[in-house]
Amino acid sequence: MRLLRKSFGKGTKMRKTIILFDLDGTLVNTEKGITNCVCHALQEMGVAEADPQRLRRFIGPPLEESFQREFGFLEGQAKEATSIFRKEYRQTGVYECELYPGVEETLKALKEKGFQISLASSKPEPFCRLILERFQVAQYFDLICGAQIEKNIGTKIQVLEEVIGRLPIPDLDQALLVGDTRYDAKGAQEAGIECIGVSYGFEHDLGEMRQAGVKEIFGALPEIVEYLEQA
Repeated sequence: MRLLRKSFGKGTKMRKTIILFDLDGTLVNTEKGITNCVCHALQEMGVAEADPQRLRRFIGPPLEESFQREFGFLEGQAKEATSIFRKEYRQTGVYECELYPGVEETLKALKEKGFQISLASSKPEPFCRLILERFQVAQYFDLICGAQIEKNIGTKIQVLEEVIGRLPIPDLDQALLVGDTRYDAKGAQEAGIECIGVSYGFEHDLGEMRQAGVKEIFGALPEIVEYLEQA
């Protein structure tokens, strides 16, 4: 793991100027497309599954881990199921999504106030870009960074490390991740950056997100603009 930079001043809190957003469950409601494609992959693997709550747990973590965790797949089976999922998602699932309320207004307001905005998602990067371009909000991002299968970059900490290197971020105290799950909070903590959360996403237990290190949780994106101005 690459050594990440973080300064420790003497009681001085640095203003957050670099805002990193998660995608699924934070900016975009991708539940329908993801769960439909998980169902398709399971059926192809000979598994019948209709429990919505179980399927929702696939949103956020790396797919291979989810197939192993939720259905006890062996590594090879999980890789095969993930491949089936991605083929179906590329054809249908990526289009079955919608922006959450207030997304464009929030991104526009942050840019106008001088914040640097980037995406840090565990979804494959081409899908991230396609979705943001489809909803005409890609122009607000200084960097769109997602999972990169060919480089074995898929976990939240790996994606955050990639973002930190590509921007670059001179001081981690300047950065803040906005996410919706414990995986976002945990990844941010491992990367050495602060994390705030949203309550409308895919985390079924907000207490888990708090335990993972999230600092604040908001019910709507526009609330984050006010928070950042005061932080």
